[in-house]
Amino acid sequence: PPRTACGDDFRPLHGGERIVLQDPAIAFAVLPVPGHTRDHLAYFTEGALFCGDTLFAGGCGRLFEGTPAEMFASLERLAGLPDETLVYCAHEYTLANLRFARAADPHNSAIVAREHEAIGQREHGRPTLPSTIALERASNPFLRCRDAAVGQVASERAGRALATPIEVFAALRAWKDIFRG
Repeated sequence: PPRTACGDDFRPLHGGERIVLQDPAIAFAVLPVPGHTRDHLAYFTEGALFCGDTLFAGGCGRLFEGTPAEMFASLERLAGLPDETLVYCAHEYTLANLRFARAADPHNSAIVAREHEAIGQREHGRPTLPSTIALERASNPFLRCRDAAVGQVASERAGRALATPIEVFAALRAWKDIFRG
């Protein structure tokens, strides 16, 4: 018999909505997270975040349509979720992101420990995902733009003093775009 894969409700979402699935019964808050694209959305339910290409394990998405200020605000919004929230991102870029994180935040022991664990997971064919908001806050340089050590490295890389966390974010994202470490 014919089946409809997604139902018959095809309203576009913009953020701020609540969507409810029937089977399994679960409700999601729709969060606007512009930056990667202008209309990027994330879906949050108690204990889990599905964030597409906004937040990655140890990193964040490229800026295709959005601005650094938009992406920074989106990441700040996600970083404000509860510590135990599981982060389901769209890609398994963890090892490459952690190599960059070590360069951007070289004295952060949480990054070293996380990279060691991730290498072991991948060597055994296991994913490094999901992550958690707490782990991202501790080891993701894009969520640490207010940290003095990250700001200093970003300023050195930019060749000038960076006055705001948004400037630090923009410098980190530009560096990550060309990083080959």
